[in-house]
Amino acid sequence: MRGISARFLFFNPFSQLRRYIAIAAQNHLINEDIKAAEVRLVGADGSQLGIMETSKALAIAEESGMDLVLIAPQATPPVCRVMDYGKYKFDQQKREKEANKKQKTVELKEIRLSLNIDTHDFETKVSQAKKFLSAGNKLKVSIRFRGREMAHTDRGIDVMNRFQEALGDAATVDKPAKLEGRSMQMSMSPRTGKKTEN
Repeated sequence: MRGISARFLFFNPFSQLRRYIAIAAQNHLINEDIKAAEVRLVGADGSQLGIMETSKALAIAEESGMDLVLIAPQATPPVCRVMDYGKYKFDQQKREKEANKKQKTVELKEIRLSLNIDTHDFETKVSQAKKFLSAGNKLKVSIRFRGREMAHTDRGIDVMNRFQEALGDAATVDKPAKLEGRSMQMSMSPRTGKKTEN
C-alpha cells in the first residue's frame, strides 16, 4: 500500500486520526495535510491552547481521538482546531438537508382567460388560481386578443377586474393589467399577513 495516497486509506477503527474522507478533504485541510510549521491551536471545547509546532498540535488531536482541522489558513500563524471532523461534516450535511427542505420554491403559474369566457370556465380558472396561490406560487393572468378583438381591449380590462374581485383576499396585485402587444397581462402574488375584518 506504499503507493496509495494517505487520504484514500481505509478507515481504521483503532486510529480515529485517519478520517480522510474525500468529501471532507475538499473543504478543509486536516491532520497531515496541514503543511504549516506552527499553528495557533484551539481545543475541542473552544479553549485557546496557544502557538505550537504543528507536529505537537497533531499529537494533541491524536491523543484526544480527534482530528486537527485548519480553520483559518490566512491567519498568522494559521489557526487549527481539535474536533471530530467526521461528525462535523455529518452535522453540516444534515443542517444543509434540513435547510433545503424548509426552502420553498416559488413558481410562476399562468392562467389564460379570454374575452368571451363563459361562467363555468371562469369559475374553474378562479378555483385553479386559488390553488396555485395557496401553494405559495405567483400568478400571471393573461388574455390574448385575436383579430378584431384588439378593438375591444376595454372588455379585457373588465374580465381582468372580474377575475381579481373573484379571487378576493387570496391574492394581491403586483402589476395591474396592461396591454403588451396583442396580450394583456396582470401579475399577482399570494396575500400575506392577516385578513382584515370588516
